[in-house]
Amino acid sequence: MTQAKDLSQSLRIGCAGWTVAKEHSHLFPTVGSHLERYATLFDTVEINMTFYRLPREATVTSWKEQVPSNFRFAVKLSKEITHTGRLRNLGNMPLFIERMRHLEEKLGPILVQLPPSLAFDANVASLFFQACVAMHDGPWVLEPRHLTWFGQEASDLLQRFCIALVAADPAISPQGTVPAGWQGLHYYRLHGSPKMYFSSYSEDYLRDFSAKITKDSISKPVWAIFDNTASGAAVENGIFLKSLLA
Repeated sequence: MTQAKDLSQSLRIGCAGWTVAKEHSHLFPTVGSHLERYATLFDTVEINMTFYRLPREATVTSWKEQVPSNFRFAVKLSKEITHTGRLRNLGNMPLFIERMRHLEEKLGPILVQLPPSLAFDANVASLFFQACVAMHDGPWVLEPRHLTWFGQEASDLLQRFCIALVAADPAISPQGTVPAGWQGLHYYRLHGSPKMYFSSYSEDYLRDFSAKITKDSISKPVWAIFDNTASGAAVENGIFLKSLLA
């Protein structure tokens, strides 16, 4: 399997979405779209709106054109496939992949976030992963939210299909806090703890995290996405982490 060749930059820090909140507007340029302004401070973003609806081709092309050449997008797979179809019905997946390809070299990993009720089923997962890599030979990352996905059988299947398991905070199990599955890419999602999507991370936590991902990035690409966006903490945490890595 051929993995994407555009992940040569070993360490990427970004947020889930590029909204520039009013309280942080002074950190960004005053002109340009939200995405253009965001891309002056970050070189990576995770697009979550693709989870809810498929953007128009012109919209995806516009995203690509608004950011510098070294910028990369991670995109979340449609909930029609993960939550409604529960990996059994691929629905609009071919169209989704075709549409995201308009990001061209700026397309990074495709994120598959599963619902908490979806348990691991080896047959279903195998067929789904097979379809994923057949449709798109770039990197895939998986964030399951059911304990059954953290066993050896699931891990073996992820490694077989070269799919990375997201390291999440908070996680539903200790195994979920470290990157697993395929080890060619590490992908961290920092949701905010103890209150998901709201809580900010302490400077001590981010210093420890900085040391960990710096070590990781020696041998593989590392993505760290702050998803604690509800209170605006993601931007502050991301900028602080970038300052530690500068």
